[in-house]
Amino acid sequence: MSENCSDCLVNARVDSLEKEFDRYRDGSTKTHKEMFERLNALEQDKTALATRLEGMDAKLDKLVSWREVQDDKPNKLLDKLKESSIWLVLAAVIGVVLGRIGL
Repeated sequence: MSENCSDCLVNARVDSLEKEFDRYRDGSTKTHKEMFERLNALEQDKTALATRLEGMDAKLDKLVSWREVQDDKPNKLLDKLKESSIWLVLAAVIGVVLGRIGL
């Protein structure tokens, strides 16, 4: 066997393996690039979604507070009517009593 083995079968196999390895490396680089692009797109979508959710939360809070105010309005009116009715009945009773006394 000679020292210079440029035409050996082993060298041919090594060259073949080097080419195959380079092809796999190029493929994995492309795959990694695609994965990172997808991850970046997902992060941007997540940020946009978080912004939309914050806006929706603010609108819901506003709607809930408006609804609470609307729920209190009829109760206030009803309470005011009850109070007025009580004073009216009391005034009528006092008027009848004073009328019987002759004042």
